[in-house]
Amino acid sequence: MSYRSDERLNWLSDRLDTTVTQLDRASEDASFRTYWRAQVANQSYILMDAPVSHENSEPFVRIATLLAAHGLHAPRILHQDLSRGFLLLEDLGSVTYSDGFGTRQPEPLYEAAIDALIDMQCIDPRSLPKYDHTLLMSEMELFKEWLLTQHLGIVLDSTALQNWSRTGKLLSDAALEQPQVFVHRDYHSRNLMVTERNNPGIIDFQDAVCGPITYDLVSLLRDCYQLWPDDMVESLINRYLQRAEASLPIPLNSDQFRVWFDWMGIQRHLKASGIFCRLHHRDGKSGYLNDIPATLTYIINIAGRYSELNWLCELVSERVMEPMRQSLRSRS
Repeated sequence: MSYRSDERLNWLSDRLDTTVTQLDRASEDASFRTYWRAQVANQSYILMDAPVSHENSEPFVRIATLLAAHGLHAPRILHQDLSRGFLLLEDLGSVTYSDGFGTRQPEPLYEAAIDALIDMQCIDPRSLPKYDHTLLMSEMELFKEWLLTQHLGIVLDSTALQNWSRTGKLLSDAALEQPQVFVHRDYHSRNLMVTERNNPGIIDFQDAVCGPITYDLVSLLRDCYQLWPDDMVESLINRYLQRAEASLPIPLNSDQFRVWFDWMGIQRHLKASGIFCRLHHRDGKSGYLNDIPATLTYIINIAGRYSELNWLCELVSERVMEPMRQSLRSRS
């Protein structure tokens, strides 16, 4: 809205003690936050606009400070006005990992991201909200509510609902039996910036929680937006386990870790596909619909490896995948 645009410019001009006449959109976001780039006296800044009616920026400030204190490359906060929902941030550049894959080999980028992830998991997570059973289940319900019912018109009968609840509990239990560590919650290729110093730059961390040790690694290696060969993913899991053994005070069994990794990925992809539909129906952001087939493919491929998850595999492969593809074709 024009009044908010003027407010942004005036606030930034006051903070930088100069007249700022133009802000360029820096990135899109799935939330109500918007990010704007300002060029002032050969210096680039990012202004985060998080309207207080929809967003609370206090967690962003708190987690950014925590990450920086542990040597991780979160953007420095140069000015803040939480009462109005404005933050002036260090500009980490415009090249995300997702962008960088076009010109750089992915393995070195992922190796740096895994090293940073291990450092992040060394942070004491006890001050963070817990990724508990209620949150895990509510996230999976997004799949049923927004993708099945709202988007595809699929209503589960009583038997299917029982299977749905049983499957959700299995996935939640598997998450909660893991060591609980600092979890970024969106540690993937669109939230990691390619930087010359202390790569990667880390953004979108405000929803950090104390949760399952595999969650961020799944977000990174089973990204909703990138698909990599299994041998590459396996090699990077091995790198993670080697670093974790050396750096974390947590004994990890590699076979058990891989099961946790698989099941955590299913929980995350159920959540993500539900969120993508919610963004379309509730918020008018339809671009994420195109990412849903990849998330469904992951669920089918991984759930099919485990007899306990056969029902979910059959549901998605037989009742969800083709109607989802048809809905996308009808939009094109």
